[in-house]
Amino acid sequence: MNNRPLFYAIIPVRYASTRFPGKPLARIHGKPMFWHVYQRTSKNQMLAKTVLATDDDRIFQAAREYDVPVLMTGGRHRSGTERVFEAAQFLKIAPDSVVVNIQGDEPALVTGMIDQLLAPFDRQEVQVSTLARRLEPPEADRPDVVKVVLARDGRALYFSRSKIPYQHANQTAASYLGHIGLYAYRYQTLKYFQSLGPGRLEQAEKLEQLRLLEWGIPIDVVLTQHRSHGVDRPEDLAAVERIMIEEQA
Repeated sequence: MNNRPLFYAIIPVRYASTRFPGKPLARIHGKPMFWHVYQRTSKNQMLAKTVLATDDDRIFQAAREYDVPVLMTGGRHRSGTERVFEAAQFLKIAPDSVVVNIQGDEPALVTGMIDQLLAPFDRQEVQVSTLARRLEPPEADRPDVVKVVLARDGRALYFSRSKIPYQHANQTAASYLGHIGLYAYRYQTLKYFQSLGPGRLEQAEKLEQLRLLEWGIPIDVVLTQHRSHGVDRPEDLAAVERIMIEEQA
């Protein structure tokens, strides 16, 4: 549509990781993980540009060897979002453009999820978007699966590692939504977000997106049928490889 802004995807990756050091360079079907994330992201026709952003020379050099556009960023960022913002500044994108934060540990990313993430920006009032999917009750019990509850207009009311909404006894079974950590921000909103200090709720839950809600910045949540298949530990690689084989079957 003519009123759509330009979309820029940035994939933040770092070498240091408590659970999986060197994760972006881990091989999946012979290629480093970051290559798979880039390939899947860059296939999306809505994106004007897709780049990798890192603070590690090993990843930077490997990206160049695989012809993946890459930017070297500072090494003191507290989050991937801060790295994304620095990369967006390097790109000198227009103030009304949208910056898409693609997690660097999603090598099985479904390209259609990006379409869903960007769809809300047909509306000028949308500042930030993200995705969520329906959970089975056992999944909602896990604190590593972030839950989100929505207002009637589809905007986020709250994100939590706890099981929300709480279900009282003798009530109809609650429906739970799991957050998928892909984000799209209008550039000016991302700039403002990064100027703010961590919020009280953000620090309590260890969830950066709560900073937006604490400062009154609405987050539009799009429901997707697709699942996230992130790689957190070395043992997750085998599962991702199986998913890729099944996709080709």
